[in-house]
Amino acid sequence: MASMNTGIVEQADQIFVVLKGAVVSHLPTILQPLVSAIISVIAVVAVFAGLFALTTVFERKGLGRMQNRLGPNRVGPFGFFQPAADGIKSLTKEDLVPRAADKIVHFLAPVVLVAASFLGYAVLPVGRNMVVTNLDAGVLYFFAAGSMVELGVFMAGWSSHSKYSLLGAMRAVAQMISYEVPLVLASISVIMTAGSLSTVDIVAKQAQYTGTIAHWYVFTPWGFAGFILFMIAATAESNRCPFDLPEGESEIIAGYFIEYSGFKFALFFAGEYLGMLATSALAITLFLGGWSAPFSFLAWVPSWIWFFAKLLTLIFCFIWVRGTLPRLRMDQLMGLAWKFMLPMTILNLFVAAAWRFVPGGLPVRWFVCAAMLVIPFALLSRGLRSEKKLQTRTYRFAE
Repeated sequence: MASMNTGIVEQADQIFVVLKGAVVSHLPTILQPLVSAIISVIAVVAVFAGLFALTTVFERKGLGRMQNRLGPNRVGPFGFFQPAADGIKSLTKEDLVPRAADKIVHFLAPVVLVAASFLGYAVLPVGRNMVVTNLDAGVLYFFAAGSMVELGVFMAGWSSHSKYSLLGAMRAVAQMISYEVPLVLASISVIMTAGSLSTVDIVAKQAQYTGTIAHWYVFTPWGFAGFILFMIAATAESNRCPFDLPEGESEIIAGYFIEYSGFKFALFFAGEYLGMLATSALAITLFLGGWSAPFSFLAWVPSWIWFFAKLLTLIFCFIWVRGTLPRLRMDQLMGLAWKFMLPMTILNLFVAAAWRFVPGGLPVRWFVCAAMLVIPFALLSRGLRSEKKLQTRTYRFAE
C-alpha cells in the first residue's frame, strides 16, 4: 500500500515530464532533442504569459480592495476576462510613431525587452526535472540575459526622439544598473555556499532535510538578509512601487515609453510583469528551496505546485507593497542603493563565509552571524538617518 501511494505521488510530480516524453518518443531519434526543446519553450511561454494575465487581474482587484473599491468586475465572471479585453483593445488601437523617430529601433525596443524577460526562464527549474536547460553557469546566464532589459529601455527612450522619453530612459537605466549591483552581490552568497552556478544544483542542495526542516538558505541569518536585500533590489529592477520612478507621471509623463501606443505599449507592460515574475522565480530558486517543500512531511505535494505557490506568494507581496508605500524621490532611491544596499550585500558575503567556518554548533553560528548583521545594520541605519536634514511635511486637508 505504501509503495502504491509512493507511485501515485511520483506520477503526480512527474506528470508533465512523462507527457512530454510520451510525445517525443513517437518521433524519429534525430528530431527528439529539437522537439523536446520546442515543447519546453512553448510550455514556459504559455504558462508565464497566462500567469502574467492573471496577475494583472489579481493586482487590480487586490489594490481595489485595499482602496475600498471593487476593481474590474464587468468583463466575464468576476472580471476575470479583463486581460482578454485589454489584449483585444491593445491590438486594435492605432500604432502611432513619431515622425522624427528611428522607426526600426522604435519597433525593436519592446521586442528586445520582452525577449530578455523570457530568456531568463530557460534556467529556472519550476519542478523536479522540469527545466528548459541545465546550464553549469545558469545564474550567470540569467543576469546576462536580464541585462538586455536596460538595452531595450534605452532603445525606446532614444529612438522616440523626445526629451521626455530620453529623460525617462536615462533615469530607468541609472536605476537598473544601480540596483543590479546589490542584486548580483546578494546572489553570490548563495553561489559561495552551494559551490555551483547551476540553478538545478542550488535547488538540489536545499532539497535536503535535517529532521523535518529543509535546508533552505533563507533559514540562515545570511540567507534571510540576502533574501530581503535581493527582493528590494528585484523590486527596483522591475520598476515596481515604491521604485517606479521611470514612469513618474507627475514629473515626466510616462517615462521611456511615452511615445508608444497600441500593442507596443502592451509589450512594455508585459515585459515589466514578466521581469517581476522572473526575478521572483530566481529568488525562490536561490533562497526558498526552489520546488522543494519546507518540511519533509509535505514532500508528497508535487514539486511544481510548491514552486508556483511560492511564486504567487511573492507576487502578492509585490501587490501589497504597491498598495502600501508611496513613491520615493530620485535621490532617496539612488542613496538607498549605494549607501545602504551595497554595503549590506558586501557584508552579507563575509557573514556567509563566517557561517561556514565559525566553530561550534548551530546556536553559536546563529548568534555570531546574526550579530554580524544586526549590529552593522543598526549603526548604518542610524548614521544615514542622522545625515538627513529634511523638512517635516505638513499635511492640510480641505474642510
